[in-house]
Amino acid sequence: MTGDTHPSRRRALVTGASLGIGEAFARQLAADGWDLVLVARDAARLDALAAELTGRHGGDVETIAADLSTEDGCAAVEQRLTAGTPIELLVNNAGISLSTSFVRSSVADEARLVRLNVLAVLRLTHAALGPMIERGHGAVINVSSVAGFGVPMPGSTYSASKAWVTNFSESIGQSVAPLGVRVMALCPGYTRTGVHERAGIDMSRLPAWAWLRADDVVAEGLRDLRKGKSVSVPDWKYKVAVAGLRHAPKRLLRGFRRDTRGAVGRQRG
Repeated sequence: MTGDTHPSRRRALVTGASLGIGEAFARQLAADGWDLVLVARDAARLDALAAELTGRHGGDVETIAADLSTEDGCAAVEQRLTAGTPIELLVNNAGISLSTSFVRSSVADEARLVRLNVLAVLRLTHAALGPMIERGHGAVINVSSVAGFGVPMPGSTYSASKAWVTNFSESIGQSVAPLGVRVMALCPGYTRTGVHERAGIDMSRLPAWAWLRADDVVAEGLRDLRKGKSVSVPDWKYKVAVAGLRHAPKRLLRGFRRDTRGAVGRQRG
C-alpha cells in the first residue's frame, strides 16, 4: 500500500518488519500515530501487516519487499529514504545469525551476515542522515544486541557484527547530536522473535526467565530514545549482564556461557 493520505503525520521506516522486533516496532509506532514504510523480504506478510495496521489505526503504510543483503535491495530502500515523504525515524532491525561456527560455515554465509548486519546498517543510516540533518531533526534506531558487549558464543561472528553496530551508533550519534539528530543502539538480550528457530539454533537450554518480549523491548527502546540515550539495554537483568560483560574478568565469564551456536569440537572419524 502506498500514498500520502496523512502528509502532516510523522513517518518511520522499519526494516525486518514482518516478524519479531521489527513487527513490534511497526505495531507500536502505528498505535502511536506514525505513518510507516515497512521493509522485509516477504511481500505477502508485509502486505497483510500493512492492511491490518491501516484498518486498525487509519494511518498510511507503504511496503517495500527487499533483501537488504543484496545491492538491489539496499539501493531500493536508500532511494526511499532520500525521496518522497520525509522519514523522521529509521529503525534498522533486519539481521541474521548463523547456527554454525565460523570455521564450519561458508564464506558466502558469513559474507551475507556482514552485508545484512553491518553494511546495510551503514548504508541506510548514511542515506537517512542527510535529509534529517538538512531538516534539523530525526532519529535512527539501530537494533544491536547485548551479545555485542562480549563474546558469549565463541566461534560466532554474530556478536562481532553487533559490537560494530553499537560502536557505530554511538560514534555517529555523537557527531550528529549537535545538529538535532539522534542515533541510538538498541541492545536487547534474548528475545522471543522466531529468529533462533529460523536459523536452526537450539535454545532449549535457555531458562524461561532469560527471555524478553519483543513488545517490551520496543517500548523501552522508544522511551530511551525520547530520553536521549545513545545505547538502550532493555530490562534490568540485561543491564546487569552488560556490566558483567564489560568489566568482569574474561576467565570468569567463560563459565557462564550458555549459547553454544559457535562451539567447535573435534570431528571424530
